[in-house]
Amino acid sequence: MIVAGFGMRAGATATSLRDALTATGAAPDMLAAAIDHAPRVAALAEALALPLVAIAADALAAPQTVTHSPAAQAARGTGSVAEAAALAAAGPGARLLVPRRIAPDRMATCAIATSLPAPEPRS
Repeated sequence: MIVAGFGMRAGATATSLRDALTATGAAPDMLAAAIDHAPRVAALAEALALPLVAIAADALAAPQTVTHSPAAQAARGTGSVAEAAALAAAGPGARLLVPRRIAPDRMATCAIATSLPAPEPRS
């Protein structure tokens, strides 16, 4: 499963979100955002006919992120809200495929993560 996670500033628009996703070059199976940002991602999820997962604030601090924004660290306890949301939604053992990409207007970010398939049993 490929998950697109989003981070955004208060003034982010639907175009900001779509541009951030486009910058990743990915075609996700699911979208994810912090619980308080999920309503702003809902229109994009609907337009793309993809499910949207709202990530609880405490779950954003758990994943290790590749990039580090001082603003995200201060506000959310994570280096990248987009990366943390994507990793949290992809589940245990998830890995980042595309670190956060920033929309041209700098109002939204998107990162791509994948869940790892279960290991094949050994015989």
